[in-house]
Amino acid sequence: MTTSVEDFEHVLEPATTPDTPTLVLLHGTGADEYDLLPLGRALAPGAALLSPRGKVDENGLNRWFRRLREGVFDVEDVITRTDELADWLTVALEHYELDPRRVVISGFSNGANTGAALLLRRPGLAVGAALFASGAPLQGREPDPVDLSGTRVFLGAGKVDPITTIDRTHLLAEQLTSRGADVVLDEHAGGHQIPAEQIVRAEEWFVRCGF
Repeated sequence: MTTSVEDFEHVLEPATTPDTPTLVLLHGTGADEYDLLPLGRALAPGAALLSPRGKVDENGLNRWFRRLREGVFDVEDVITRTDELADWLTVALEHYELDPRRVVISGFSNGANTGAALLLRRPGLAVGAALFASGAPLQGREPDPVDLSGTRVFLGAGKVDPITTIDRTHLLAEQLTSRGADVVLDEHAGGHQIPAEQIVRAEEWFVRCGF
């Protein structure tokens, strides 16, 4: 089946500043393609923002992949949906004439888990990622030994997060680092959230990376 840019509901905010990357935004459970636009503007002022909507409907809530229960993913669906999204992103970047060499992914919770899966399954799709409340997405499986050299990743995590526990974030950091990614793990004292001070640190990281 041929992938089309219409396959995902999405919004694009064109870049307003020359020579900036494209930030792909992946919302959390129950949100939509507009939810993380303010985060994108904070992380990368003036950059193009490409924000799709997850296709899975969980009791009326938008998600990126199915889960069996809270904290337990349907891993086969993670893989299928991640590959579908990766194919769509490739088409969307070409359609909107966005540089495929300057893509950074950002997401929260379910969207951040999907962003992590994109890194692990499609190396080279993005040069970096800023992921908040994300854990290792392929639960119970060791990801393929891909090469993530040159990929920069910021992981924001809450030390007392009851949904994405800190040990799951640590496992993701290990998986990414062992495959060559440059990972910054930024922990805050709270739970399943993105504190304002962490957004500031992520923005500073973004500037240092010079995407």
